[in-house]
Amino acid sequence: MLTTIATILVILWLLGFLGFHVLGSFIHVLLVIAIIIFLIRIIQGRNPIS
Repeated sequence: MLTTIATILVILWLLGFLGFHVLGSFIHVLLVIAIIIFLIRIIQGRNPIS
């Protein structure tokens, strides 16, 4: 579940970073959220990729 959310957030960040500079900081907030979810999975001892 968290991996799916993190993947979607990273994809949205990439789309915003490459194409839509209007949202600016909002896209980077999505990236930070995705990284936090990734780190939480690592800390909990789960596989962060699956």
